[in-house]
Amino acid sequence: MISDIKIGITGLPGSGKTYALLRVIEMLKENDLQIGGMIDESVTDGRRKTGFSVRNILTGETKVFASSDIESKIMIGKIGVDLSKFEEIGIVAIRTACKQCDIIVIDEVGKMEVESPAFIDAVKEALDADKPMILTLHKKSRNPLLQDIRRRDDVRILEVTPTNRNLLPHKIVRLMKGENV
Repeated sequence: MISDIKIGITGLPGSGKTYALLRVIEMLKENDLQIGGMIDESVTDGRRKTGFSVRNILTGETKVFASSDIESKIMIGKIGVDLSKFEEIGIVAIRTACKQCDIIVIDEVGKMEVESPAFIDAVKEALDADKPMILTLHKKSRNPLLQDIRRRDDVRILEVTPTNRNLLPHKIVRLMKGENV
């Protein structure tokens, strides 16, 4: 029912990568598929972005790993990144998905995340697993991992834009079901 396709969703920050991914997950769950992996979500104070959390899709466990309150040698603007908190949730979520789930989800292979060697290894393991996979990819990063993913023959890259953000999840689900789109 589900093909072993690997799909990379790319787009500019704020274009709706995570939004499209969450819609795909909702649609696939209707088919009784076990979906695992991790989701990065913005944390706001109601007005502006103050950081990011990582959530294990399977368990729902969530931790804030990037925040303006975190002091770190890894800074994205004014936001400090705590890789150990990210890895506690993210790495476990990816490895569990590789072993136990029908579909692996990784959101996002981005600037903060690729600072973690353990994350890079987990992503490579997931890419080599014989399972369907959906990842969101930072659009402009020149990181070697992102460049490798973009060059792979077995990963189909789709760009989300404000125009196609509502249609793209349907297209991805059809591709995952093996339909020619």
